[in-house]
Parts: sequence; structure tokens; C-alpha cells
Amino acid sequence: MGDKGLDFKHKEVVNINDGKRLGYVQDVCADLESGVITSIIVPGGNNKLLNIFSSNNDIVIPWKNIKCIR
Repeated sequence: MGDKGLDFKHKEVVNINDGKRLGYVQDVCADLESGVITSIIVPGGNNKLLNIFSSNNDIVIPWKNIKCIR
């Protein structure tokens, strides 16, 4: 099976304002009618153990704020 599109789960998110690494993309949200990506979700917080039990710390980044994908 061929590789279609971008595999976002292997992309690390970095804040371009301060260089802080936010982590790897956890999920992608899309408009199902148009197929357009609307945002990406990155696990939030520093305590990975607590993130297993709660997703309240997730960081949702609107697609319009994404500047570069490598």
C-alpha cells in the first residue's frame, strides 16, 4: 500500500515563537464534508503519566496557525 498524504503522527510540533517542543501530533481534526484539516491535537502538559488518564490538557492548534510542515 502506498503512502498517501502526510503521516502527521511522526511530526513533532515546535512553537516557532519560543522554540519549545510541544510533542508529536496525537490526532488531526477535519471537516468531513469538505475533507479540509481544521486543527491538529498535541498532548499537553509535562506529566505523561497523568495524560493517560485525562485528555483535558491536550493542545488544539487551529490549522490556520500552522506555518511549516517538514
